[in-house]
Amino acid sequence: MKSLAELEEIRKRTLEKVNLRKDRGEGIRVVVGMATCGIAAGARPVLNAFMEEVAKRNLKNVTVAQTGCIGVCRLEPVVEVYIPGQEKVTYVKMTPEKAVQIVNEHIVNNKPCIQYTIGAAEKRN
Repeated sequence: MKSLAELEEIRKRTLEKVNLRKDRGEGIRVVVGMATCGIAAGARPVLNAFMEEVAKRNLKNVTVAQTGCIGVCRLEPVVEVYIPGQEKVTYVKMTPEKAVQIVNEHIVNNKPCIQYTIGAAEKRN
């Protein structure tokens, strides 16, 4: 059995890892819609591609997270990118290949991939 001090230290470390609200202004967040609609449309490989590319590039200021339904099921998989001081960018109909491109162009070089955004998708429809 662990001591009370050891349990408190484990609790503190865990809260620091899961408390995304505290760190929102300090880094880039990539949020992948992982509700049933997103998973059925292929969100899991997209999530994995983001995590692998961020790890491969050793990007310490980027957090990849999951969320529930983002609200545009017909455009799944949906990914939102939050960069401090900039407007949120919503990407739709994502694939693992697009995820790698978004990391390379948007997250690393600060050039959003406009062709994959919700605005571009709405103009085509």
